[in-house]
Amino acid sequence: MSNDLDAIGLLCPLPVLKARKRLSALNPGDILEMRTDDPAAVIDVPHFCNEAGHTLISSAENGAVTTWTIRKGS
Repeated sequence: MSNDLDAIGLLCPLPVLKARKRLSALNPGDILEMRTDDPAAVIDVPHFCNEAGHTLISSAENGAVTTWTIRKGS
């Protein structure tokens, strides 16, 4: 399974729901890279990581697209 998630074009709450599903299939410590263009993601993704016990390693904006790097928690 790819640890890359393209959530471009999806609006809240779909990016976080898709990230949750993808992360559930990964092992603790695995990295997920997700791309979003939903303006609400800047609030939703960090909140999701904090609440679910995952580590938000980084976020990088490139125009309207943000790339999130998330490490799965235990």
